[in-house]
Amino acid sequence: MPRLSRQVTAMRLSEFIRQHVDRIVDEWEQFARTITPAAEYMDRAALRDHAKAILLAAARDMSTAQSASEQLAKAKGEGPEKTPSLDEAGASHGELRHTVGFDLVQMTSEFRHLRACVIRLWVDSLESPDLTYFQDMIRFNEAIDEALAESTAAYAEQVNHSRDLFLAILGHDLRAPLQAVSMSAELLLRKATLEGDALACANNIKDGARNMAVLVSDLLELVRSRLGKRLPIEPAPMDLAETAREAIAQACAAHPQCDPALSVEGDTRGVWDGRRLAQMLQNLIGNALQHGSNHSVIKLSLRGETDSVRLTVHNDGTPIPPEVIGTIFDPLVRSADEELGGPSTSLGLGLFIVKEVVDAHQGTIEVSSSEAEGTLFSVVLPRKV
Repeated sequence: MPRLSRQVTAMRLSEFIRQHVDRIVDEWEQFARTITPAAEYMDRAALRDHAKAILLAAARDMSTAQSASEQLAKAKGEGPEKTPSLDEAGASHGELRHTVGFDLVQMTSEFRHLRACVIRLWVDSLESPDLTYFQDMIRFNEAIDEALAESTAAYAEQVNHSRDLFLAILGHDLRAPLQAVSMSAELLLRKATLEGDALACANNIKDGARNMAVLVSDLLELVRSRLGKRLPIEPAPMDLAETAREAIAQACAAHPQCDPALSVEGDTRGVWDGRRLAQMLQNLIGNALQHGSNHSVIKLSLRGETDSVRLTVHNDGTPIPPEVIGTIFDPLVRSADEELGGPSTSLGLGLFIVKEVVDAHQGTIEVSSSEAEGTLFSVVLPRKV
């Protein structure tokens, strides 16, 4: 392309962008066309995308008066107020580039090229340097950085959303084959005469399918929360003591060597979702079994209070480090022994789901852990949601 003629009267950068925006966007398009394979199937409009809107919004932002203190604050990401049109154009560009298959490095390279292109063309048009020109460059860099930040944030959000949708579909589609495996193993155990290794294999298949079903269920709960959906509950009158006994029986079936102790005091009835509370109890007991001492007894207690019921689950063993307590209910957080390669049968979602169930019932959960006292989870549930 021909060089721009030098200006006899120096032109401020914002005005230069407005006058030469089409030329700049042409260079953007030429660069975007080199980003393969995504660009191979994009037409001219898709390649140019929001470039013109970003440039014109940047020019408007640069034309707005800015004090030295505001400039310093903006450099730190603290203000002044952002430019809505610039943010909108940047975010839309990030979303569309993700949709057509650009990766994050390729998308950010467009902004790097845009910045270099504008500065190069503008400097070529200047007769001599001036202090105001450097101020213009600072303002332009600020505007491009703002657009880049919005594009990157929008791109990352689209990546997370796509991943969560994939996990939701995967978890949903795995349920049917898992159910078929589980039912087939159950049928073999009931109808066929199995002995020795054949019987052990059938039991292993049944146990493996059950464990896998729990993992899939946990995965779906995580995806539901990440997609902004609160854990659904169906409250009905129930007795938490009965649910606790059933959860202990299930734990003993999966771990014959365990024998959790349950103490019940007072009225433990309330209006809750029985299926969700069973899920909460199974995860708390499973966590105690996984991380408790092999020679200690897991202790559960239920105590009816005036307007609530308190549940505690206690186990001895290696205490939870103080720095981990604050994140123990976050999703995908696993214990130190699992991270170091120890045996693992979970995705690190059990305690996250416990917290989701408690929150859905407007309850509270606390945890304390020490070498002397062991680890204690305390849940308080209001009798009626």
